[in-house]
Amino acid sequence: MLDTARPTRDGDPAPAAPQGGDPRPGRLVVQRGPFTGPTPLVPEDLYAEVLRGAARRERDRIELAPATLVTTNTYWGRLHATYWHRWTAVPQVRVSLNAAGRGRVWLMASDTNKVGRAVAYADVDGSRRVELTGAIDRFIDGGGLWLEFGTDTGELAVSGVEWTVQVPRPPRPTSITICTHNRVEDCLNTLQALLDDPAALARVAQVRVVDQGSDPLDAHDRFAGIAEDFGAQLVHQRQPNLGGAGGFSRGLYEATAGDPADDHDVLLMDDDVLLDPEIVVRLTGFAACTTTPTIVGGQMLNLLHPGHVHITAEYAEPEKLRVGRPVPGALEEGFLLGRDERLLPIVQERRVDTEYNGWWSCLIPAPVVRAIGYPLPLFFQWDDVEFGYRAREHGFPTVSLPGAGVWHADFGWKDWDEWHRYFNQRNGLITAALRTGFDRRTVASTVAELLAQYLVAMQYGLAATLLTAVDDFLEGPRVLDDGSAAAAAMIRRIRAAYPETTAVPIAEAGLDPRDSVVHLAGGKPSKMIRTWLKRAVLQASGRVPFRSGMVPAGEAHWWHVALFERAIVTDMAETGVRIRTRDRERLRELATRGVRTVRRLYSEGPDAARAWKAAEPRLTARETWARLYGEA
Repeated sequence: MLDTARPTRDGDPAPAAPQGGDPRPGRLVVQRGPFTGPTPLVPEDLYAEVLRGAARRERDRIELAPATLVTTNTYWGRLHATYWHRWTAVPQVRVSLNAAGRGRVWLMASDTNKVGRAVAYADVDGSRRVELTGAIDRFIDGGGLWLEFGTDTGELAVSGVEWTVQVPRPPRPTSITICTHNRVEDCLNTLQALLDDPAALARVAQVRVVDQGSDPLDAHDRFAGIAEDFGAQLVHQRQPNLGGAGGFSRGLYEATAGDPADDHDVLLMDDDVLLDPEIVVRLTGFAACTTTPTIVGGQMLNLLHPGHVHITAEYAEPEKLRVGRPVPGALEEGFLLGRDERLLPIVQERRVDTEYNGWWSCLIPAPVVRAIGYPLPLFFQWDDVEFGYRAREHGFPTVSLPGAGVWHADFGWKDWDEWHRYFNQRNGLITAALRTGFDRRTVASTVAELLAQYLVAMQYGLAATLLTAVDDFLEGPRVLDDGSAAAAAMIRRIRAAYPETTAVPIAEAGLDPRDSVVHLAGGKPSKMIRTWLKRAVLQASGRVPFRSGMVPAGEAHWWHVALFERAIVTDMAETGVRIRTRDRERLRELATRGVRTVRRLYSEGPDAARAWKAAEPRLTARETWARLYGEA
């Protein structure tokens, strides 16, 4: 079906649509059409791609030279119609733009198999406001909508692109909560990005910064100017460090403090992201149209490699302490600027439904909080996972919305052997107790396998971290009475006794030239248990093949590092090295302790799981957070 556009009078430029939305009642801007990112560090082709000819791109405007074709069939350029068809009842979307010059504008759509088709078009000869309409009617399994612009002998300028829908109900107010801890410049940059986009900022009632650091924002001169520009819209809230769970829960706590009629939805956001404020428009717009209250998550793009998306849809396996698993069909470390085998763009064409979304950027509706309670006081790690699964149990889905992302530090460049691994392991066990049947065989064998690998790889501090996490899980719900603040300090003290847990600059490592031989790992063994037994004998006896050597970060598999007396392992961030040295006494001590702990987990784990489950109503209650915030 062709939808011819409504022209203005010949020679009259079309009036620009006001920022923030269509002036007609009941319509809401759910997506705009930026042509470049928030910084030149971000590839422009994530927004619009010049397929032929030449074009000059600005944030809100693109100018095409003659004989040029531009597409917005890109991560940020397309409206991912399949998610709208599945999770909303919106029947159609209208895209409006200002055009001047001579050329043609197409509204395109794709099928599940990426085959494109024209839905509507408009010819431009002069200046006009173009409106094209596309039905959201053939996208259940996949597909999207996007714009293309073309010229022949003339030039064409396009600006002010807005995608609007008829909203089914008045949107609930939304507030942003940013949790920060001693990342002053990153947090201020995020606030400044919001200020630099008044239309996006107008979509939120309040921006709350929960500051839990020892270096508060308001101690810096730059904060004063930013606070003045925000005015009453910004709330800077200081509180003791209760981790990400405590910071983000504060936003949910304040947004649901009064009568339900006054509730706000809350858009949670990390402080250290590179922010395109367009995500605010897209998450709030989509959330306003879902058929049931829905957690709407932004996706994570890699900060160091901004053309890559981390994972487009995730699930977790709590009993195996695994998180961040890609749902079948999801993009994992997907290169968004690449092409597939048919030379078609790599986009999330098929709809892939997530089971939870990370809180680097995630909108949580107030009715969800009212129905299921607040996040657990876990400090951080697994708080977003557990909350997402708890919401699913109550009938509230999570959507990880393509085309809405923030750039966050690449996970692949973070080392596994860090102090916060304690929270990953302890909180994974807690989530298994609350959200699964807690199969003790699976849980105990998972812990035993991890411990065995850490020990032969000379990661004694990581082994101690795991055993402490298990002991504290078995201790029961009282370990969360202080919001885990004491645990954060405790695990740092424990790990300080193990030198290999700290990365040192290579210039300060005191390496002998004989240590400089780089050893690459062979292929993954086919018989893992037999390989581990051999490596355990080598480590216990000291009859290892290599006395010392360097191991690159990506090669530091346990079966490889176990061949060394002393392994100089590159840290995953590649800023330094970690020196792992065989220590027979520590190996014996941790192995003995590990046997006892795994036996306890097998025998006492089910009782501990029942205790955690019985404590869930108290742990997720408003009264618990009121006490932790000092308001009880």
